[in-house]
Amino acid sequence: MSAKLDRRHFVAAGSAALAMPFVSRSASAQGTSQGTWPSRQIRMICSYPAGGQTDLLARAYGEFISKQTGKTVVVENKPGASGAIGTAEVARAEPDGHTILCSISTTYIMNRVVMKNPGYDMDKDLTLVSIIPGAGLLLVANPKTGVKTLEDFVAFARKSGKVNFGTYSAGSAPHMTINELNKQYGLTIEPVHYRGEAPMWTGMLEGTLDAAMGSYTAAQSVLQSDRGTVFAVHSKKVDAIPNVKTLPEQGATSKFFTVSGFSGWAVPKATPQPVVDRLAELCVAANNDPKVKEVLATFVLEPAIGFKETNELYQRELPIWIESAKSLGLEPA
Repeated sequence: MSAKLDRRHFVAAGSAALAMPFVSRSASAQGTSQGTWPSRQIRMICSYPAGGQTDLLARAYGEFISKQTGKTVVVENKPGASGAIGTAEVARAEPDGHTILCSISTTYIMNRVVMKNPGYDMDKDLTLVSIIPGAGLLLVANPKTGVKTLEDFVAFARKSGKVNFGTYSAGSAPHMTINELNKQYGLTIEPVHYRGEAPMWTGMLEGTLDAAMGSYTAAQSVLQSDRGTVFAVHSKKVDAIPNVKTLPEQGATSKFFTVSGFSGWAVPKATPQPVVDRLAELCVAANNDPKVKEVLATFVLEPAIGFKETNELYQRELPIWIESAKSLGLEPA
């Protein structure tokens, strides 16, 4: 049964983005090389609000790039429409390496499934430069359920008949996880969609959810107050809780449980390859910067990877994300 997405989640991104004129792509951009870039101030557009994980990554890596190049990097937050508003602006910028996008896998992958017209075409308009592979997301159960493992959770869901499971948005990784578990085990888990992780974990704190799924850092309010028990992690181990097994280790078989979300940088498609390569090198070099290390540790993230590795991972995982997303039966808004 098809589920209609609430248009308010996307703030009419398609029409807003399409109303923006394409910036003229001058011949000077074609002559930009690694040796001359950057020649002026760099704009790094973060397509999510200030203060969150994506914003803090943009600012930490941006500061390092500024120190290394001698050019100011200004981070501009252009949130809205699951990252589509800021992304569309970058897609139409001069392709000379002076406008960079910092966003997440929802923007780079999911919007093509859940939005009719996000205002950009990821394949035609943007080039991924470097990404930070995401940490394993935690599956957390309300203590009243008695769940400590995936097997326990499946048994609880079968016995209860109806289980409500928090997600931080429709079409998110938690939403797809619920769908895949329902398919494999013949369950009827009901997703409860929130507008972000913070209100979702508040639902867990208040005891209104049977389970929820999200990041290790954001879940601390629930875990430290003993209002939740981690019974699995999505696709990869979390160093802070090494004894908690992944979903595949506990018998879940969906290919979706082999991929993880990511954060990272992209530039307009026609940006010269020497500039792309230099920017990717700077992102990787930034991994050793103390401030960058602090942000990565705070959110339990892996270091940024290079251009070649980034695009190999993207092409390998893209069809898995798309297949799983389409199986949700969401009608694009």
